[in-house]
Amino acid sequence: MRAAIVGAGVAGLAAAKVLRERGHEVTIFEGRDEVGGQVVTFPVGGEELECFYHHIFTNDTAVIRYIDDLGLGDHLKWIEPRNAHFVRGKMYPFVTPMDLLKFTAIPFVSRVRLGLAALWLRGKKDGISRYEHVTARAWMRRAVGQKAFDAFWGALLRGKFADQADNVGMVWLWNKVYLRFSSRKSGGSKESLGYLEGSFKRYYRALADQVERDGVKIHLNTPVERVEVAGSAVRGVRAGGAFHEFDQVLMTTPNIISMQICPDLPDGYRSVLEKVRYQWATCLVLSLDRPLTPYYWLSIGDELPFVACIEHTNFMPRERYGGNHIVYLSNYTPPGHPVLAMEADQVFSAYLEGIRKLNPAFDPSWVREKWFFKDPGGQPVITTNYSASIPDMRTGIEGLFLSNTTQVYPEDRGQNYSLLLGEKAAVLMDEDARRAAGARGAGI
Repeated sequence: MRAAIVGAGVAGLAAAKVLRERGHEVTIFEGRDEVGGQVVTFPVGGEELECFYHHIFTNDTAVIRYIDDLGLGDHLKWIEPRNAHFVRGKMYPFVTPMDLLKFTAIPFVSRVRLGLAALWLRGKKDGISRYEHVTARAWMRRAVGQKAFDAFWGALLRGKFADQADNVGMVWLWNKVYLRFSSRKSGGSKESLGYLEGSFKRYYRALADQVERDGVKIHLNTPVERVEVAGSAVRGVRAGGAFHEFDQVLMTTPNIISMQICPDLPDGYRSVLEKVRYQWATCLVLSLDRPLTPYYWLSIGDELPFVACIEHTNFMPRERYGGNHIVYLSNYTPPGHPVLAMEADQVFSAYLEGIRKLNPAFDPSWVREKWFFKDPGGQPVITTNYSASIPDMRTGIEGLFLSNTTQVYPEDRGQNYSLLLGEKAAVLMDEDARRAAGARGAGI
């Protein structure tokens, strides 16, 4: 079977690995000049760094498996980060249960309710069936009260989903709490996060090298212009101005891109893809000559122009980045938001007042360099009853498959789940190819 994969992200690379191991011919088409998909990097002080902050949890077993299998396990570092929440002009540490009791931005009873709600969610493994029909806003307001909701979960939902915050399903929030608690090693009170020295680019570049050695062809700078269909079956892809014939095609692109490159998708399948809305992910990245805050992850509860401040060099040593202190200022915006048309200097000017709320002593002279990155498929909006919005990997066109972040429910994104999706898609493709070959052999 000759298979084409649209996109050289981790899902596409994982699918290529499995398909090649099962004896199929595989070609990957990637529009960018490097593999990795959304895990794009850029150099800072001589070392590669992700354009959008990355870390993994202890339960991200697929990523850990790939890193180990590629011989990079010694470079995966596990660190207990210092995290905090900024609300009402103050930073409150959020690392241990005792920190919750010291969260004086809300009354004591509200703190207790906030902690009890988290413990309740931590113990529920059936969150999809239990919470799919209720919004996060409705459940959390009832569980923790208005004061705790406004200071913590409500602020985070508004920051991440903007005008869609009230529509976010409770399953999304339950899963965040459940996974964060389950990622704590040996039931400990502190979270442990992993980062690959030299960036996660090291393992997906190593994976690309491995599959190429095994015979997979990877065409960079070659966007797929169209998936060609004849009748009810896929014929191949048009890429780089030429037609390439294939028996099967796997699209690992976001829904909106998939619909553009394959206008022949069945109406029923297209209507499922159209149900999912995306928020743009944006990151203003600053290299500073000194720290901005004492924390790695600082979630924002106040009305600032960004929703999180992630200080990478409070997690990894700044010496790896030429002595630079690296700060990500993260935001999620709906399509058409004014910031999406800005350059880094303009975004910095728009964020300056907010940065000074975090550190009143901050001066623009601290900044050595700045970058601004944006991604239209950064954050699917997980609504109530989201199960009805999950597209099948089989598209309804024979030989055409889809694998993207809309299918990782109750998660919404992540390298771990993309790797597993790629593997799952490859297995389905292999099964269909063998079934078709068996039918031809039987003269059916």
